[in-house]
Amino acid sequence: MRHFYFRLILGIVFVCCMIFSFVTMNIPFAILYLVLGGAFLFSAYSLWKKDKDNRR
Repeated sequence: MRHFYFRLILGIVFVCCMIFSFVTMNIPFAILYLVLGGAFLFSAYSLWKKDKDNRR
C-alpha cells in the first residue's frame, strides 16, 4: 500500500508544479509535469484498483 501513497503524493506534487508552470507561462515544463503527474496518478489508480479487486 505504501507504493500507492508514494505515487499518489508524487502525482499531486507534479500536478501542482504543472499549475505553477502554467501561471508563470513556462509551457514546456508544464507539459512535462502534466505527463509525469498523469503517469504517477494513473499508476496509483491501477494499484488501488488491483488492491481493491484482491480484497474480494
